[in-house]
Amino acid sequence: MTQTSSIFKRITSGSLVVQIMIGIAAGIALATVAPEAAKSISLLGSLFVKGLKAVAPILVFVIVAASIANQKKGAHTNMRSIISLYLIGTFMAALVAVTMSFLMPTTLTLVATDTSATPPGGIAEVLNTLLFKIVDNPVNALYTGNFIGILAWALALGFFFQHASDSTKQVLNDLSDGVSGVVKMVIRFAPLGIFGLVSNTIATTGFEALAGYSHLIMVLLVSMGTIALVINPAIVWFKTRSNPYPLVFTCLRESGITAFFTRSSAANIPVNMELCEKLNLHEDTYSVSIPLGATVNMGGAAITITVMTLAAVHTLGIQVDLATALLLSLIASVSACGASGVAGGSLLLIPLACSLFGVPNEISMQVVAAGFIVGVIQDSAETALNSSTDVLFTAAADIAAKRGEAAVEAVKA
Repeated sequence: MTQTSSIFKRITSGSLVVQIMIGIAAGIALATVAPEAAKSISLLGSLFVKGLKAVAPILVFVIVAASIANQKKGAHTNMRSIISLYLIGTFMAALVAVTMSFLMPTTLTLVATDTSATPPGGIAEVLNTLLFKIVDNPVNALYTGNFIGILAWALALGFFFQHASDSTKQVLNDLSDGVSGVVKMVIRFAPLGIFGLVSNTIATTGFEALAGYSHLIMVLLVSMGTIALVINPAIVWFKTRSNPYPLVFTCLRESGITAFFTRSSAANIPVNMELCEKLNLHEDTYSVSIPLGATVNMGGAAITITVMTLAAVHTLGIQVDLATALLLSLIASVSACGASGVAGGSLLLIPLACSLFGVPNEISMQVVAAGFIVGVIQDSAETALNSSTDVLFTAAADIAAKRGEAAVEAVKA
């Protein structure tokens, strides 16, 4: 019994990233050697993602409400700075996608494909959907995983709980600690969950299924890689005036890997919360900025919308001038911020951007269908970029604020 407990303790206290990498390697190996067996263990991946998605809404609701309620008057949460970084990062992602699409123009072989989803009719419809998400019933918001509605209710309740008694605030804190404990327990199963996800994905789609779309995938990945390894570090350096790459690689390793395989920014919120705690960031800040980032910090979505739209434009031989390209970047940025409020996410916002160039809806929906084909890689990389950037920009703002406070103290001394 003692030996079993010792083994269990060693497993649960080991490096989660190392265990996840082992799970990835094992999943690839099993899918290659025994595809049918790999498909049969997809249950592990489904259970893990389901567990994360189940705990994420209540985690966000409780932690944000508790954080706001217990916030001391005059406390600095750096939210204005973080939101600015989110918006700048998303717009820069769209600009990079435009540049890459012109440097490596992509054309698609379009085949009529029926898609049951209905894209939004315009920016007004996207904003309308977001507004109704905000005023959603709180129980329904928790049930459906509407994080915009959850955030709205958590912020409102947290604000009014600031005037509650200390005992009430302590109850909120205890509830927050309890939910956080459940989250940590779920996250410990990440290696097994990712093992199941990788095995099933490769066994089902295979590597060759994506070969026909290799150029499109390359443009998407190069754009996302440029943001992750060049633009984001430059933004962080400008904010902190220090070498950004240790922080960049930490965020990609600790947050990006799990987000890549869960393919859900919402499901990765607990992972990001834990990473922020490891980085010793201000809890009052990250308890709000991380859930907010999962809904509005969408650089990866901006890239997908832009690249897929310009692929349709190049396929039809439509000429694009600089002014229109810049307008596309702006539309892609605004649309990406609203992706979480539209069923189908970033892919269903492609027809909205295509309408800027007069691309027929029948053609743009075929591009959406192509997006679902490359989604095995595109959606995974997009989510990894979005989610890891949430922590990156939160940490950058926190570091800059602490450095500014230290400078003020030094002057006073």
